[in-house]
This record gives sequence, structure tokens and C-alpha cells, in this order.
Amino acid sequence: MSEERSRKRTAAALAAILIVILLISGAALYPQIQKQWTAPLGPALELPTYTPEPVTPTALAQVLPTQTRAAADVSVSSPAASLPQASATPAPTATRQPLCGGPPTMVVLGIGADSGVDYRYGLADVMRVARIDFVNAKVSVLSLPRDLWVEIPGIEDHNITHGKLNQAYFYGGSGMGYYDGPGEGPGLLARTLDHNFGLRVDHYGAVNMQTFVKIVDAVGGIDLYLPYDVDGSPVDDRTIDLGYFTAGQHHFTGEEALRFARIRKRYNDFTRQDHQTMVICALKEKVTSPSVLPKIPQIIAAFQGSVLTDLSPEQISQLACLLPHIKRENLIFTSLPEEILKPARVYNPVLKNNTFVLDADFDVIRDYVDQFLAGTWPTEPDEPSCP
Repeated sequence: MSEERSRKRTAAALAAILIVILLISGAALYPQIQKQWTAPLGPALELPTYTPEPVTPTALAQVLPTQTRAAADVSVSSPAASLPQASATPAPTATRQPLCGGPPTMVVLGIGADSGVDYRYGLADVMRVARIDFVNAKVSVLSLPRDLWVEIPGIEDHNITHGKLNQAYFYGGSGMGYYDGPGEGPGLLARTLDHNFGLRVDHYGAVNMQTFVKIVDAVGGIDLYLPYDVDGSPVDDRTIDLGYFTAGQHHFTGEEALRFARIRKRYNDFTRQDHQTMVICALKEKVTSPSVLPKIPQIIAAFQGSVLTDLSPEQISQLACLLPHIKRENLIFTSLPEEILKPARVYNPVLKNNTFVLDADFDVIRDYVDQFLAGTWPTEPDEPSCP
């Protein structure tokens, strides 16, 4: 009996020692683990912060409501001014906290690069900005036309000042040697959006064609209903055959989803954006299905290194946590109104030819961007929403 008690005491002592060792090791490793958990997985954007202009008394008087200007004009040296004033304003109600430990909002630039496997090269074939509201579990997604002719900052030394919007990512790629600022291709594209339209993003995520195919295949493909036939057959000798998709229900592999999302020649870029929205919705539906949702951490881990992003593992986990909370009506897709975008041609000094572009009043685009970032537009989807 005493031998049995002795064995138990020894086992308990060993367990206690093991727990102490684990606690000590955990305490020693925690700073390193915490740093890795919160560190960006890719090159950070490092966008400069805006410096607010000082508000002068005259400017303050212009923006204050009339009934409060008298209070603003009270001399600071007045004894009455230094005393707390009684107020009939009701006490503020408790504000709702963001879900999943995220920030109130996060603005993420999503890029679909037309490169095969190398992020150092390639155009931004798809550009979408997602405003993610962690308080209301709402995501608004804005499509950006790739053919907008814009000013591209930071590469003037290479005699490049303008180009199509999707070329900013190309010129910023580390393989090109034009741009040595932060964030590589996504960094230059983000600066171009900010410079031209005041569209300031917090983070970015870029996938190339092969990674997109693998992601769709990793979740078992996607199910998509097409209300009409979509023709991706060649229109000339220079056009690749993307296939013909008949109306009806389809189960797409990654390769099929990619071909469908790239079809444009017989239509236009706005139709292609609609098709891409359909693919995104189908992928979201599959990812949030009971069979796939538990596998999301493993899927994300499997693609670490295949996706270029400055999100940290912590932020990715916050986004994955938020996904099941987003109701169908709170996933809204939109694009700039087609009527404000005018087809034109300009001389491209890099390509040395007249190239097709979309011309627009940038002040009008800035107004839409301001409303988008503020969460006041869109209230209803302009493009097909998820079914």
C-alpha cells in the first residue's frame, strides 16, 4: 500500500514539475509567439498618415452650429467658463463592441494578379476594396475598373508618371525594379488609389491565378447557377478559349471557376465583374458550409506563403471568425456607375501606342469613395448580390 502511495506521489511530483516547466517555457516563449501572431505575413503598406490641419477660431466658428457659437466665444479666462456646466443631454448609451476582437472597421484591398505563380510580376487583373464592419457584421465590396487612366506616384525617376490603374501593381512589383517603397506591388497600387481618389486602405491581400485555382479546389469546388449562357470562346487568333458555359446549375473546379471569372471579350469589364461576384458569392457559401467551416484554419495555414498579404495571423483569424456572422443582406457588392466612365484613348509613352482607357471626373469618384469609406454608400447592391 505504501509503495502504491509512493508511486502516486512520484507521479504527482513529476506532473507538477512538468507543469512548472511548461509555464516557465510558455512565459519565455510568449513574447516571440505573440510577435509572430500579430506580425504582418507580407510587406507592410506603411502608408503615411494624414496630418489634420489646425482648426483656427475663425474656421471653428464656420463649422459650429449657430446656437453653440456663443458658448465657443466665451473667454477661457472667465471663471464661469472653467466650471462644469449642467446639461440636459442624456447620458450616452453603451456602444456595441466589435465582434471577434476586431477593429470597428477594416478596409482591405483585394488583388487578383494575372501572373501564374510569381508575385514579382503581373497586372492587377481584379481590384476590389472591401469595407469590413466588425460592429454590424457587414461587408461592402467596391469593384475598381482596371482601365482608369491615373497618375502613378513614386516612379518618376523611371519616366513613368501615368498609366492604367492595374499597371500600378505591375510597376510596383519587385521584379520590375521601378519602385523601392514599402509594400511592393500592393504598396504602389495602394498609394495610387490614395493619391488619385483618397481611397486609403488598411491592408491588402493578393492571389495569383494558380493560387485561386488551388483555393477553390481546397474547399471542394463551388456550386453556381447561371441564369444565361456565357460564351468564352475566342473572338480572334489572339484570344484564348475560356470555354462555353450553358445556363443552369454548375459545379466548378478551381480551373473552371477561373476560366469563367476571366471571360470578357464578348462582353465588357462590367459583365466580367458581375461574373466574378457570382464566383465570390459561391466561394463564400462553400466556405461557410458546415463541412468546410471547421477546416478554415488548416486551409489558411496550407496557403501561407501562396497568398501575398500584410494581414497578421491574428487579423486573419478575426476575419474568419466574422464570416459566419455576415448575413446575406449584409454582403453588398457595388461598382462605380458606368455612366461616369467614358471610353477614350491616350498615348502611353511606356508602350508607345494609343491605348484604350476609361476617363472620368476624379472629383465625382472621390465623392463616391468618401461615401463608401464612411459606410453610407452603397445601401443597396448595384451588382448581383449573393443569392
